[in-house]
Parts: sequence; C-alpha cells; structure tokens
Amino acid sequence: MAWDGFGQRKPAGAELAAPSEAFARTCPFSPAAADEDAIAAVRFPGQSADPRLGRAVANYVGHVEEADWRASGSSGGMVSWVAAELLRRGEIDGVLHVAPADREADGAFFRYRISRSQEAILGGAKSRYYPVDLAAVLQEVRAVPGRYAVIGIPCFIKAVNLLRAEDPVIAERITHLLGLFCGHMKSARFVDSFAWQLGADPGEVRAVEYRRKDPGRPANWYTAHLTLADGSARWQDWWHLADGDWGAGYFQNSACNFCDDVVAETADISFGDAWVEPYSSDGRGTNVVVVRSPELHSVVEDAIARGRLALHQVDADFIVNTQAAGFRQRREGLAYRLTWARRGIRPRKRVAPGKAGLPWRRRLVYRFRAGISWGSHRMAAAAERLHRPQLYVRWAKASLGLYGALTYSRGRLGKLLDRLDRSKS
Repeated sequence: MAWDGFGQRKPAGAELAAPSEAFARTCPFSPAAADEDAIAAVRFPGQSADPRLGRAVANYVGHVEEADWRASGSSGGMVSWVAAELLRRGEIDGVLHVAPADREADGAFFRYRISRSQEAILGGAKSRYYPVDLAAVLQEVRAVPGRYAVIGIPCFIKAVNLLRAEDPVIAERITHLLGLFCGHMKSARFVDSFAWQLGADPGEVRAVEYRRKDPGRPANWYTAHLTLADGSARWQDWWHLADGDWGAGYFQNSACNFCDDVVAETADISFGDAWVEPYSSDGRGTNVVVVRSPELHSVVEDAIARGRLALHQVDADFIVNTQAAGFRQRREGLAYRLTWARRGIRPRKRVAPGKAGLPWRRRLVYRFRAGISWGSHRMAAAAERLHRPQLYVRWAKASLGLYGALTYSRGRLGKLLDRLDRSKS
C-alpha cells in the first residue's frame, strides 16, 4: 500500500500489473469477490437475516458501565471494552486496531497496530477518520503465532474475511472480527483542511482528534482538535468549518460511492453511534450494537447481568433509524449512482441499479455530493501546490452553501428550489 497524490492509501507493486485470481477474490470491491450476504451465510448460518443489518442474534443500545471505558472512547465505550474483555478471558492474544502514530517517524497520524494489554487497547480508543491499511499488521500476524481480533470498518472486515478464505494461517489466527458502522472514509487532506481553517501550518500538526468529547455538550457536536509542534492547540466545532457537514462528502474515498454495507455485516459484532434522541444529546456517548456471534452474545448478556454493561435490546428498525442518512446514501443513492455511465470495472452490488420514482431534487443531491467528493481532493491538492489554502477554503464554503440549499432548503436558492418542488408535485 502507498500514498497517492490526494492523501489516500492505494495498492502498489508488481501484483497490480497482472492481478492474480486470488488477489481479485480478496479485494472487497472486486466483482470476483464474495459479497456480504454470501460471507455472512457461511459465518452465521443460524441467524435470521434483515435486508438492512444482515444476520443478527440481538441488537442493543447503551454504554459500558464499569471503569473509564465510556469516557475514553468517542461513543459509549463498547468497542474497546469488547476487545479488552476477549483479551481478559484469554480468547485472544492481541487486537489489531487503529491508534495514534508518530507523524514525524511514520509519516502518518494513525496506523494499525497490535495491542496486547488493556492499557494499549484504551490508547487506541476514539474515532479515526484517516486512511490506514492492514498490510504491516497482517505480516506480524503471519510471523507471530496466536489468536487475534481485528477492529475495522465494513470494507476492512470484509477484506479480512475474504483473506481468511484464501490464507489458512490468517484463517487460524484471526478469530474475532469487531466491526464499526461507517459513513465513508476521509483522505489525509482532511487534517490539512482543519489546519488551514484554524490558521496553522499542516506541517506543524503533531496530533489530531476528530471528535473531542465533552460530557456537557451533545454527542453529535463534533470538535476538531489539533496539537502543534510547539505544544499549543487549536480547535473548532465542525459546524463552523467550511467542510464540516459530514453528509456532503468532502474528501470521501471514491470507493465509498460503491459500498452497500453500513453496519459491518460480516463482523461477529458491530458498533455505531446512537444518533437519535435522547441519546444524541448525551455528551457521554451511547452505542448501538449488533451481535451476530453466539459466543459474543453470551459475553454481552453475562456482562449485562453483572451490571458491567448498561444495554437494553432494541429492534432492527431502531438501529436503522440511528443510521438513516447512511442507509439512504448506500441503498437509494447507490442504486442511482449505479445508473451513471463510468469507465473501468463495473461493481457488482447487492443493490440493483435504478432511479424510478427518485425525485429530481434527490438526484441532484446525489450528483452534487459526488461532485463535492471529486472536487475536494483536487481543490485541496491545487491549494497545497500553489501555497494558497484559501483557494480550497473558499471553494468548500461555496459548495457547502449550494449543498445546504439543495438538502436543507437554506437561503434564497433553497426557497426557490422549494417552490420548484411544489410546482412539480
């Protein structure tokens, strides 16, 4: 894996010149790879299936009750707690997860590492909207015998499942998969944008937090926080940033436009944020959890009975409602995007191409969102090359204004679009 010019991780090396069949079968976006339904049918044959969440034993909402797990994470603390509990029980010897890196030494803010203690797992808590890859840690898994868990977003978890089908060593040693709900992946340029808007030199940034937690504020009030080389800090709430609307898709990886898995359907257990009231207003953070593995279901139920976890069961509709925007983008939006003319390999998805019944304004939203994703990479690269950060910032503000008019009926343009909507209905 290597960096490209837009701050994204891409495959590199001789294998790309003439990809093997095995290589094609292990890329999560390859049409030659098994899809999420096929993988889950093999992994969880006894579970009932929901077309949105996949197979599951039970769904929950809540948080970790014991110790400092909840305070240490972005949400309710469940991801790190489950990883540490598996380690405590002796089920695994290490956890592959994303943690802060030494930017000066590694050339990146975050990377995958293998943690073998509770303290090390806690050091990797919180959200990391940054490009990473599994290449180095998978090499370590092959070299060091043991049992391992992997924490990752849906495409990473799917990729590990595909690799386990090809590589018997990985299949034996990676025993647990912990999934994260995902909206989309950002490029490394997102950090540069934070720095530009906070009046800092991107080269002086030494650490970044995307979601700094404050129990006194709603959980969905994100705050970007940068630590600079001189020890000083800069921060800003996302809603004041030119590209702070997550749904607009700034710096989104292009592969994310062709993903249909919101909740990591091939993981043993998956975690997201409870983005519905009253939970989204609780600054301490709350998780939603989808459990697929009977083993992990027993672990969770035992912890609930002992008062270690404050969880209660919910139905599939509740989980879907907490991620409503993500499901629109990955189902309705994906169906429309699959009708667009494009070059190269056509993805094979579980969503059928189609646009029948999709209002003209929703079509325009999906077109504009894709344009923002495409343009943000190029405008930020041009701004860096020309040493003119405001070139990107001004473009981002203007595009966000247009996106807000389309999506939220903001400003005069939004009101005009509302009138057009009414005239067509």
